[in-house]
Amino acid sequence: MDSPRVEKDEARPTPSMPVRFLKGVGPARAAVFAQLGVNTVADLLEYFPRDWIFAPPSVKIDSLRPGQTASIIGMVESTDYQSFRRTPMFEAMLSDETGLCRIVWFHGGYLQKQLRPGQIIMASGKVTLYRHQLQMTNPKFLVLDEHHARADEFFSGGVYPATAALGSRRIKRIIRPLLDSLDCLVNELHDEDFLKKNRLVGRKDAFAWIHLPPDEKKLGLAKRRLKYDELFLMQLGLALRRFRMRHFADATPFRCTETTDRRIRRRFPFLLTEDQDGCIAEIVADMSASKPMNRLLQGDVGSGKTVVALYAALLAVANKTQVAIMAPTEILASQHFLSIERYLKGSDVKRALITGGLTGKKRTQLLDEISQGAVDIVVGTVALLEQDIEFQNLGLVVIDEQHKFGVEQRARIRKRTTPHCLVMTATPIPRTLAMTAFGDLDVSVIRRCPPGRGAVITRRVDRRDRPRAYDFIRERLRAKKQAYFVYPRISGLEQDSDVLAATDEWKNLSANVFPEFTVELLHGRMPSARKQQIMSDFRKGKIDVLVSTVVVEVGLDVPNATIMVVEEADRFGLAQLHQLRGRIGRGQSKSYCLLFAEAESEIAASRLEIMTRSSDGFEIAEHDLRLRGPGEMFSTRQHGLPDLKIANIIEDYELLLMARKHAFELVEKDPMLAEPDHKNIRRALLEKFGDSLGLADVA
Repeated sequence: MDSPRVEKDEARPTPSMPVRFLKGVGPARAAVFAQLGVNTVADLLEYFPRDWIFAPPSVKIDSLRPGQTASIIGMVESTDYQSFRRTPMFEAMLSDETGLCRIVWFHGGYLQKQLRPGQIIMASGKVTLYRHQLQMTNPKFLVLDEHHARADEFFSGGVYPATAALGSRRIKRIIRPLLDSLDCLVNELHDEDFLKKNRLVGRKDAFAWIHLPPDEKKLGLAKRRLKYDELFLMQLGLALRRFRMRHFADATPFRCTETTDRRIRRRFPFLLTEDQDGCIAEIVADMSASKPMNRLLQGDVGSGKTVVALYAALLAVANKTQVAIMAPTEILASQHFLSIERYLKGSDVKRALITGGLTGKKRTQLLDEISQGAVDIVVGTVALLEQDIEFQNLGLVVIDEQHKFGVEQRARIRKRTTPHCLVMTATPIPRTLAMTAFGDLDVSVIRRCPPGRGAVITRRVDRRDRPRAYDFIRERLRAKKQAYFVYPRISGLEQDSDVLAATDEWKNLSANVFPEFTVELLHGRMPSARKQQIMSDFRKGKIDVLVSTVVVEVGLDVPNATIMVVEEADRFGLAQLHQLRGRIGRGQSKSYCLLFAEAESEIAASRLEIMTRSSDGFEIAEHDLRLRGPGEMFSTRQHGLPDLKIANIIEDYELLLMARKHAFELVEKDPMLAEPDHKNIRRALLEKFGDSLGLADVA
């Protein structure tokens, strides 16, 4: 007797219920939903529309007036496609119990298979009078079935991102019944006083109005609330990570005496800049504490970040601990090692370079020395994360170009201890992105480059000016200067075969354009030993022109290289172009960055224009962020920025600031989110960002 009631209870939707059990879904549509990132009812509620339609409520035909915008529901009495007219026209006569209305669609031949006599449709548009008869011209319409009590709602509301196999209207029909169950699907996160004070509508209202807004004002209120929640939960996760690091992890405190400071500075054959000194002071203060430093060091290309990082490394060594310096590529790791060798020549500090190419007995011997504490500074790539590398007493980790390492990779190097951590990036990060992707880090910034650097002039070069550009480069090469030529592809056999490729153009440049000069090729697929040899020869001036891919984006430091040519520059992001430009201007001579491009789109032209106008990396990064968004600037999967479904960290900056303030205040008050009033916040945080922010242990 009770069986039917049990089945009904089981069918009641819950947030974790798979969407395949919802009416109108089933296994086939569930598979399509999965491709859209929708697996559960909670996912479906957060599958927000991309646009919204506000159709007026339906009225009877006899109440229509010319000039009125209205919706009507009626039966199609007849259809007629008049293809012979100068402007072809599809006509339908629509009736209800009160009258008849003529509906016209110009160029409407496609409707012959969609509209047939006997169908019930809803049409919405402006009413006119044609030859004393009411008419709607080119209205929006919806074919209804016999159950059309909520036709207005289905016609109005959200327009969803759809596929050929799953249209927007079908998605709307599946979501609509869920809006009647929001009481059991959505929990409020904040009390009434908080919502009133911050002008936020209730969470259930927000979900109802985002999918089916009564009007544009309520849609705006719904967006604001849901954007706030998303930003608040993300900032809360970052605040918790930061709190745990500061209060539940212990690190070795380092002493920095006047003698230690003097000895370290003696290693640098120049005075440090004011910005460098300021960053060092912040780093020393962090490393003197028993809680691990977690600091981001930002600095434009050529600003002297490596010197600041080496100061921190030598402070750790002076306190009898080891240092790991990790770079994303072998080229950059090798460059760091060469810089360290140059500054530490004659020093007792033991240092070593580990890359993927180090194998056999040499590797085994080096690993033994590291585990015994005989090596002070170890430089490497992700090879440093391998399980067989053990440090005896790791005191500091320096991670360069942090956004190129995944969150899990960064955590693995801290797997058995909690060293101080200094993260460096030469990609200037706009403030909005710094508060999200790097929101759990303290930030130090080097804004000004050391004096004595030559100016860098940037010019865009189109096809007709290419011969003159080659002549100019030839003159510079005869003056014993060197040049980079960078291409977006290694080989023309890859996708987009019409795109210039390094291997093909190397042959052309060496044989036809610069036959009297030494032109060499460098790319990431070469054997490690070959790459090292080419870089060494380029540094020594044995190579005049280095043809490459973006593998030279970071790492090469050749003061005599004063020409940077970027082919098909419109295919590169602004951050990449700025990094490439940073390879030149490292000596005292004037340098030239030539952007070869045939940019046709406005966005591409805008990006190249700002490169020729500005050398400020932060201004360029802000421009890039506005044009491409955070997911393009840095892969979200790489830098750990969780996916945002409705908020935009640029457009919603003020909301981001408010959410960040509230999140950090909450963690200070209740760092474990253990109070009963915070249980819904805790649950929502784990469901939304638990994995991407590494918060599984908050549960």
